[in-house]
Amino acid sequence: MLEKLRLIFTIPELRNKVLFTLALLAVYRIGWQIPLPMIDQEAVSEFAKNMSGDLTKFLAKVSVFSGSQLNQATIFGLGIMPYISASIILQLMGTVYKPLEELKKEGEAGRKKINEYTRYLTVVLCLIQSAGYLWFVIMADPTGTGAQNMTNEAFEVASTGKLTLGWQFTAILIMTSGSVFLMWLGEQIDEYGIGNGISLLIMAGIVAMMPSALMSLLNNATFELNGFNSGIGLEKIIMLVMMFVGVVVGVVFVTLGQRRIPTQSAKHVRGRRVYGGTRQYMPLRVNQAGVMPIIFAQSLLMIPPFIFSYLGGGTGFFSGIMGGLGNLLGDPTSMVYNLIYIAMIYFFCYFWTAITFNPKEISDNMKDNGTFIPGYRPGRRTEDYLEKVIERITYVGAGFLALIAVVPTIISELLGVDYMVASFYGGTGLLIAVSVAFDLVQKIDSHLVMRNHAGLLE
Repeated sequence: MLEKLRLIFTIPELRNKVLFTLALLAVYRIGWQIPLPMIDQEAVSEFAKNMSGDLTKFLAKVSVFSGSQLNQATIFGLGIMPYISASIILQLMGTVYKPLEELKKEGEAGRKKINEYTRYLTVVLCLIQSAGYLWFVIMADPTGTGAQNMTNEAFEVASTGKLTLGWQFTAILIMTSGSVFLMWLGEQIDEYGIGNGISLLIMAGIVAMMPSALMSLLNNATFELNGFNSGIGLEKIIMLVMMFVGVVVGVVFVTLGQRRIPTQSAKHVRGRRVYGGTRQYMPLRVNQAGVMPIIFAQSLLMIPPFIFSYLGGGTGFFSGIMGGLGNLLGDPTSMVYNLIYIAMIYFFCYFWTAITFNPKEISDNMKDNGTFIPGYRPGRRTEDYLEKVIERITYVGAGFLALIAVVPTIISELLGVDYMVASFYGGTGLLIAVSVAFDLVQKIDSHLVMRNHAGLLE
């Protein structure tokens, strides 16, 4: 393996791409540490620790899949989350809004136009999300200590009434510019580096959380055989290591799993030569929807507890019912919460697969290219067959995602491990890390194979 890694840096073009990518990721990590002006970072950290457990877990989940840092008010605090949201919105609109659907069919020119719309929508979402975030952390005072999140100088200015909308607008622009800059970094990695830029930024944020999570686990561990019911002993550490290896192996197995449908191209004669007639296969991924169902389910499932808790803040029969529903839906260990979570993952798996995989379009393209599936006539029968196959493998993929999604909660609650540590045993973060790692390895392999070298995994 060391020899293959050395080989990467002996190829000038590949070496330049790798070094350029690493340099931009370093810029991303530097900006991660730069705070907003007039913000007391220690006070904000303490404010984040004093938040309710459900809200803390919500911010942790959002931070993992967006590469953001919501527990610190930095210039890159929003991460790449606005760009991800804009991409999802336009992709969903492309299925119901006719002009966008037509743009998707125009090839490269349409793709560039959609990317331009995505950038504009990203700026709008950045302005909205940064304003809401700053209001929650700085301007609002939900715990009676919100004003203390400012520095002493800022608090003195605020007490005199001179802290006008100008500073708030400046802070919003700084966070917006930070997210737009991250979007630009991702595009530069796509064009001049190696790998998917946006995915690499998210993965860098996930990997950067591992050392602190590991240190937190080790600091609370005793390294003694003290049973499973008291603290984090040697038994729990061994079990966590074994579970981590098992979960990673399972994620890799299902992520790379394919349902290969054999296809046959028709023969045609040109002059005295016969072309076509080759036998190939159509690979359908078992996890066709990727990580999107978990992201959708997590985002939507966190909204009802806040609404019910707000409605249940008063007194009376109605408020009691609303408060009870808020506590029930806000408890990740409850059976109701997990059943709803799994049901939503299944729903969004089929929903996202229906958007990204069109059996009719694939059947028509196969018919136009003279390709068919043996035993099925081109056209309607091929379309029905593809739809039946994708429904079956989506059911398996959804079950896999549901299992991975609840693993962090199970480990956190049953073993008494911090949620940030447990999040590396499943959920969005692990899926993103594995998917991005394999995509990066495949792109490096393509450069090596073109120069008659063995790939990294060979």
